[in-house]
Amino acid sequence: MTVDEGIPRAAAPSPETRDRALTDLSEQAVPLLPPPSGSPQDALAVRDVVARLTAAWPAVTKTTVEALVASAFDSFRQAKVRAYVPILVERRVRRVLAAVCGDTPSGRHDGEQRK
Repeated sequence: MTVDEGIPRAAAPSPETRDRALTDLSEQAVPLLPPPSGSPQDALAVRDVVARLTAAWPAVTKTTVEALVASAFDSFRQAKVRAYVPILVERRVRRVLAAVCGDTPSGRHDGEQRK
């Protein structure tokens, strides 16, 4: 079983499709619910991931980012080892946002080295 199992691969969307998808996502966004485990560590991790992704993609509404993070977090609800879940969630949502928005986030790119 891979981390990305169940995530369909998609080609880069056209600008019209991308704008419509962002609008559709923001209209369908639901408030961020507490993680299924209910642990304070998970709640803090979700909040931190949402804050980083909202800062990286300022054009995407916070409710959209929250919905994507909640959905990705929910996909790991059965994970026995919880330590890496926030990292996996953030990577998954970054890929979704990059595919939908057709660009990279503002700031440091994944391939850049830290100084």
